[in-house]
Amino acid sequence: MRQAKAEQLSQLLEVEVSQDQVMLSHSPLRMLTQYHNKNVLVSGQGPVVEAAQNMGFQHVVTIEMLREAYPLLDVVDQNRRPKDQIPPDKDFPRIEAVILFGEPIRWETNLQLIVDLLLTNGYPANPVMSPPYPHIPVLACNMDLLWMAEAKIPRFGHGSFLVCLESIYKKITGKELKYEALIGKPSLITYNYAELLVRQQAKSRGWSRPIRRLYAIGDNPMADIYGANLYNHSLQSAQRSRVQAKVKAGQVVEEEEEEGGEAGSPAGEIVESCHAESCRSILVCTGVYSRHEELPSDPHESVTQRVFHGHRDFRFDPSLVEASYVVQDVNEAVDLIFTQENWPLN
Repeated sequence: MRQAKAEQLSQLLEVEVSQDQVMLSHSPLRMLTQYHNKNVLVSGQGPVVEAAQNMGFQHVVTIEMLREAYPLLDVVDQNRRPKDQIPPDKDFPRIEAVILFGEPIRWETNLQLIVDLLLTNGYPANPVMSPPYPHIPVLACNMDLLWMAEAKIPRFGHGSFLVCLESIYKKITGKELKYEALIGKPSLITYNYAELLVRQQAKSRGWSRPIRRLYAIGDNPMADIYGANLYNHSLQSAQRSRVQAKVKAGQVVEEEEEEGGEAGSPAGEIVESCHAESCRSILVCTGVYSRHEELPSDPHESVTQRVFHGHRDFRFDPSLVEASYVVQDVNEAVDLIFTQENWPLN
């Protein structure tokens, strides 16, 4: 939950952080209102029901609830198999969409039941005659293949779970599993939503001058840096389109005169439709990426990502995993931003 993360950050940083300043990988689900009134299955761990309801979902079903309704489906662990013949719950509602928040605890159970739903159009009590295609909607958050914890080597992330789900579904049906939405880094919707929160924070402080530069700090080239660079390309493309439109309309724009004031000026409001002009990526070396790895012999090969760890639906462009800056840790990254923006470090 955002409030729990805000409290954790406040304690670690010794700076007051509010939940309005926090974005989690699933936060953009708030915008997908067309699914909020559907019966959705949520997969993950932690307070997934509370998180889904906080995003606006009204009818939430967990894997455990599905297991209880259909006890004969989860049979990999023989100790969990029902001892008696238990009929399925005929009143259990059809599942209309699947939301994958993050890696679950028991992968075999989640993989089995999610595939069951995809093969039966949301009615797992039915036999599989001809699997529907396209299947019921799947929305996935948090696509990192690996992440860094206390161990010396990276651990499986939710992206690894998605690889398993996609492979099993394709092996059974011969078709690609489709996502209605991929949310979290490196998706554009995530960075767009993050910029919206930044601009809302600026507006609440009474800043009249629009935010022009964004900085994204991360330790994963294929998630954090790839997404930031992809968003930077999107911002620059949109900027070119706006300039071309104004040229065609015969408008002459003097940016500095139009903006006026300084970034901290108390008067005025930010125009919500005004996007930033650039997003600069900063890679830190305290997580998945290590700058001590062997450099590639091919000068056109990515320095920070030699094997494609990104999600299946994102192409590998070596230029997108090269950060604007590489520093040791987050503290150096923040100092760098202050220096770049000519703000005194004290």
